[in-house]
Amino acid sequence: MKRRLIRAGSFIVVGSAAAAVHLGVVMALVEGWRLAPLRANVLGWLVAFVVSFLGQWRLTFRDRQAPLVRAARRFFTLSLLGFAINQSAYALALHLSGWRYDILLAAVLLGVAVMTYLLGSRWAFRGNGPVDSSR
Repeated sequence: MKRRLIRAGSFIVVGSAAAAVHLGVVMALVEGWRLAPLRANVLGWLVAFVVSFLGQWRLTFRDRQAPLVRAARRFFTLSLLGFAINQSAYALALHLSGWRYDILLAAVLLGVAVMTYLLGSRWAFRGNGPVDSSR
């Protein structure tokens, strides 16, 4: 149980850093370069992916000893799925609401984070041995 709490805490810290990078890149591109929010979101996700993967692989799931290339491929697949959901939800929210683009993106990022943790823990960063549910 303690290991799960530590892992969840680490995931939240790394995920928060990646989300802050994602949001910061989007805001810089929208405000500074006048890029459309949905286009800026693609670039924000790509930059945040690097932060998220390295943090999750080196910190959150390091005890799983997942091989780097396999974990990177799997996490990219997972992240791409999350981004597809993110981009779809973000586009819909931008279209249907009158809220600010940055507030909407922050809400979408939070929602996708839960899915990413569950799938990352059970699939992307799984080591070579059997899955230990106590981890």
